Amino acid sequence: MSDTQVVPTGTDLLSTEAMGHFDEDGVYIPRSITEDDLGGGSLEDAMAGTIVEFEDGDLVQGTVVKIDRDEVLLDIGFKSEGVIPVRELSIRNDVDPSEIVTLGEAVEALVLQKEDKEGRLILSKKRAQYERAWGTIEKLKEADEVVSGPVIEVVKGGLIVDIGLRGFLPASLVELRRVRELQPYVGRIIEAKIIELDRNRNNVVLSRRAWLEETQKEQRGEFLVNLKPGERRKGVVSSVVNFGAFVDLGGMDGLVHVSELSWKHVDHPSSVVSVGDEIDVEVLDVDLSKERISLSLKATQTDPWQEFANSHQVGELVYGRITKLVPFGSFVQVGDGIEGLVHISEMAGHHVDLPEQVVTPGEELWVKIIDIDLQRRRISLSIKQAAEGGEVSEEYREAFGEHAYDEEGNYVGPVFAETEFTPETEAQAAWADYVAEHGPTDGAAAAAPAAAPAAEAAVEEAAVEEVAVAEVVVEEVVVEEVVAEAPAAEVVVEEVVVEEVVAEAPAAEVVVEEVVAEAPAAEAPAAEG
Repeated sequence: MSDTQVVPTGTDLLSTEAMGHFDEDGVYIPRSITEDDLGGGSLEDAMAGTIVEFEDGDLVQGTVVKIDRDEVLLDIGFKSEGVIPVRELSIRNDVDPSEIVTLGEAVEALVLQKEDKEGRLILSKKRAQYERAWGTIEKLKEADEVVSGPVIEVVKGGLIVDIGLRGFLPASLVELRRVRELQPYVGRIIEAKIIELDRNRNNVVLSRRAWLEETQKEQRGEFLVNLKPGERRKGVVSSVVNFGAFVDLGGMDGLVHVSELSWKHVDHPSSVVSVGDEIDVEVLDVDLSKERISLSLKATQTDPWQEFANSHQVGELVYGRITKLVPFGSFVQVGDGIEGLVHISEMAGHHVDLPEQVVTPGEELWVKIIDIDLQRRRISLSIKQAAEGGEVSEEYREAFGEHAYDEEGNYVGPVFAETEFTPETEAQAAWADYVAEHGPTDGAAAAAPAAAPAAEAAVEEAAVEEVAVAEVVVEEVVVEEVVAEAPAAEVVVEEVVVEEVVAEAPAAEVVVEEVVAEAPAAEAPAAEG
């Protein structure tokens, strides 16, 4: 019997490819499982050559093999997969790992820890991006070029732009003028210039306004050349600051300094204008080298000093209010934003040492205009000359004109004869009927006699009360004096009675004489006692 075994045919369980084959003599030749491709080297050397060597801080390449909610596993050819925590995946905060990487994606990462306390390899995709981005950003900064990226976050004071790392774009540098609402910029891809770079502090500051100014420089140059001092332009207030307000003229902003906002004193620009107000301004100056435009709002308004000078004449009387006292006089407001000075020599007809001897702040009074110096914005006034009278200024003539005084110069008020009177109460209606029947002058005459008896009765009652007081005093004093020394009683009575009566009732002189005359009669009862 031959030792050769015949393999059954017609079966799918075995095949020459899977199990080897037989030669011509029927000898089985097994399939070759491995080939010697070591090239003469050892297996240990070959295994060592397949393991990646690296240290902390190195950049490595790997393939994403697993994505979890809080981490991603990366195969970098090490003995174990590297772990990328979710916080180290992206420069964006609170991201979903599946939105950042996909399975099988080739990723570059930076080695944070070759082996942590749990034996894991810790990697960072974000730090690897930083390392690559810093090199690129530094080159762009040196070349004064532009960076671009999406806005990923709104933070206090500005925006965060993804330029491979977190670039900060201040709110004041987002547009040519300050933007108040930043949320609409999130998701937009913007271009900006790098204005500050600090690798040690991981700080990058961007300016989109610098990029806009550069791209619009030619347009701004044409705008400035065509803008001439003295022109009046319409504009919109773009921002309000402590020293004034910026106005958008339709391409460039100009500054209205606080001193050019109004003819009056301005405590803060916000009391005159607000952001969004459309106003007319006058161009004061254009600085082509610095690209600055100086504007004025008050130049488009009527000068109140000129208006006052046009409507008032020297010698006229005006009504004013004391605003401030100074050693040399007092300031009086005689118009809206208009103050004049009453020199101390014009405060009274007599000598005045201090202004407070004549007037007090807040007091209202008539003053006479004695000089108007429009160029130096000075108005000289006089209280002393106002007391002598004169013609009132036009705004007061309706109430204090010549028609408001009688022939003797007494003030009688404005003429209301033609003014229609409509009674509002029953008493007013009664008086209106009386005046209609007897005339306007008889009403006062009729009311006066009615008040006279009451006045006389009040006088008599007061006199009686004073006499009664005087009599009591006389009796008390006389009794005491008579008991002490009768001969001197009469003299004492007369002196005391006169003093008491004069002190209590100066108007009751006649009564005093009667009381004094009756005083001696009080001696008899006193002596009897």
